[in-house]
Order: sequence, then structure tokens, then C-alpha cells
Amino acid sequence: MHPIYLAYLVLTSGVFTAGLPYALLYSKITGRYKKNFSQRVGLFPSSLVLPVKRSTRIWLHAVSMGEVTAAVPIIEAIRKSSPGFSIILSTSTEHGQGLARSRLSSDVSCIYAPVDFVFSVISVLERIKPDILVCLETELWPNLLMAANLMGIKTAIVNGRISSRTIKSYMKIRPLMKEVLGRIDAFSMINAIDAKRIQDIGASPEKIVINGNAKFDLMLERSGTGVKEKIQQILKLNGREMVFMAGSTRPSEEEVILDAYQKIIQKLPETILIIAPRHTERADQIQKIISQRGLQCRLRTDLEKSEEPRTAPIIIMDSMGELKDAYSVANIVFCGGSLAKFGGQNILEPAVWGKPVLYGSSMEDFIDAKNLLEKAGGGIEVKNGDELAEKAIFFLSNPEQAQKTGSLARNAVELNQGAAQKHASVICSLMDKT
Repeated sequence: MHPIYLAYLVLTSGVFTAGLPYALLYSKITGRYKKNFSQRVGLFPSSLVLPVKRSTRIWLHAVSMGEVTAAVPIIEAIRKSSPGFSIILSTSTEHGQGLARSRLSSDVSCIYAPVDFVFSVISVLERIKPDILVCLETELWPNLLMAANLMGIKTAIVNGRISSRTIKSYMKIRPLMKEVLGRIDAFSMINAIDAKRIQDIGASPEKIVINGNAKFDLMLERSGTGVKEKIQQILKLNGREMVFMAGSTRPSEEEVILDAYQKIIQKLPETILIIAPRHTERADQIQKIISQRGLQCRLRTDLEKSEEPRTAPIIIMDSMGELKDAYSVANIVFCGGSLAKFGGQNILEPAVWGKPVLYGSSMEDFIDAKNLLEKAGGGIEVKNGDELAEKAIFFLSNPEQAQKTGSLARNAVELNQGAAQKHASVICSLMDKT
């Protein structure tokens, strides 16, 4: 075993041991993680793994809602091709756990993942006894992956994605990552850029394949009937309004968006603005910014409780897990994290609803999606607030052009379906090597 991994092992063991009493105290005082604390440290009640009775077991780890969105269609593809397999899905966040339980049938065991402490991960591996351990996207957990390898469990990274920011962090600890990646049996990456980056970090090129983004499959499935009507009812929209939506916004972007909106309403005064911050706890802060400009707004949670009609022209989405569906009511969408330099957000989520998609120049984390939409003519980059206002006014004033551009965006996503089945095939093929 490489000395660099031994150093990581000692470091994480020391940090976990020293921090455990404080974590227990924090959980007791705040109530956070109270229901799943035991799982996070590797102590699983038998009831959680009772459904796992079949001989072949696959454990997929998806941290939060984003990874679960990719995991669900992959799991469904596995179940179709190999119905005799048992599947366990783990998440680290409660929102991810909620999405997993709502989207998957009861024969898939949903658990919380243990922290990357060697005794915790060994405890869980011994309890579940998976034949294959699969990590989604960028979840490279050294202790978990190394322990699985030493126990003879096949391992894979699927729907693999390495952002420009992530690779910089990994390159700083490349000797450790090379040791870990050398123990992994298969890498099923989203695109050629991700494949090149995982190879640069230390993965063997002969183990790497490119299979696309599994999130496309689930996103298209979600854009069905009834979703738009439900959101309109919650937000008290009649369906005839022009709606400009800004999703996953970050600090400093709301001011730019509001500047653009005030230019929009000079031309199109009835336009509704929906702002969905990336972190919903910032809703009150955004509310104050809007009020300081003399504009009226309502929180989404307040609208749902109220029986009064909505009169405020601005709505702030302060609920979790609704953004993908909320895009359905927009006429045009701006995706945040892109004017401020945060690497962008998933521009394909509004694209599946057939919406023209605007974004800033910082799209490093979603460069594949950016290239896909721009090639199809469904995505438009804006450099600043003036361009954002100009493009928004154009599409809101020309609904036929907005519909045409939005259709091109959706078609681009539709043409890239099928990645989930390809990733599932990589996973199932590892059974031939066990």
C-alpha cells in the first residue's frame, strides 16, 4: 500500500476520532442528522438491508439530488437488463435521500452513506456485502474505494464528471488519487474532456469509456403533463403571463438580474420575474434587495399558504427540489452561477421544457451542456446585464422565435438520450469479472 494512502488513512482516522464527540454534541443540540447519525458513522440496523436478499448486490453512491438524478435512470436500466440484481442506493444529504425514495420503488434499499472513515466504511461494506460498488460523478472517496478493493469488491465510477475546478484540487493530491484510481475497475465518463481529466489524475486509459450524461434521461421523463399546471397553481399564475425566470442564482447576480428586469418592464410592463437562488436560505436577503428598489415580491412558500391572489410581479423560490419543474412556467430562462464566476449550473434542465436558455461566460463546470445547446442553436451566452436584458426583451417580444429556439434546445437533449443504459452496461459487465 502506497505511503501517501497510509498518511491519508492516519489523517482521516485522527480527524474522525477527535471530531466525533463534537459531532455528537452538535447533532444533539441542533437536531441535525439526529435521525441518520448512526448510519453516517457506519452503524446500520438490519431492517435497512433486509430487502437485500438476492445473490448479486450493487451499491451505488450518489451524494445529493444532482447525483441521484443520474442514478435513478441508471438503476432503472439495471433492473430492466438484470432483474435478479439487488440494488442499494446511498446519499449523503437529506434532500438527495428524499428524491431517491420518491423516485425509486421499495425494492431498492435507500441508505445514508457513511463518512469516509475506514472503520465506518468497512462496517457498511461487511453489512451490505456488495459485489459491485459504484460512485456517481465526482465522488472519489479514498477509504471507501480502497476498502472495497481490498475486500475483493469490483468498483466503478459512472456518469463521471471532473470539472475544471475539481481537477485543480485533485492534481494537488495526485499521488493519493493515482493510488486510489489505480484500484478502480471501470470509468464510464460523460464526455471526452472528463475522460482526459480522470486520466490526468491517474486513471488507466484502458479502463475509461465515454457514455454521455444519464441525467438527460430522467430530465426528459420529468417534463410530462401536469407538472406545469401544478407550478402555475402554486405560484398563482394564469398561464397567460410572460415569465422571465432566473434559476440557481448566486450572490451579486440578483442585482444584475434586477437591473435587467427593470429594463424589461419598461418595454413589457406585465412581465413576471421568478428568482430561484442556488441556496434557498438567501431568500430573505434577496427579498430585502428587491424591496430597496421599490419593487414588490412574494416568497413561493407564502403564496402556497395564502388564499389571496398574487399581485407582486416578482416571485422568490424559497423551496428545495422544485427548480426543475418551475422552469416549465417560464417563457425564457437565465441560469445563474455563470455571470458570477461559479462555473455555471445545469442549463439542460430548462432546455428539456423547450425554453430558450441564457447564461453568462462562466460555464466551466457544464461546458459539455453549453457546447451541446450552442451547437443546436438553443443556448445563448450573455456577457453582462445589458445583454441579458436585450436578449430577454427580444424573446419575450417574439414568442414564435422563443418557441423555435426552445424547441432546438429540447431536441438537442432528446438526441442525447440513452446514456443511462450505457452506464448500466458498464456496471453489469463487471459481474463477468468477479
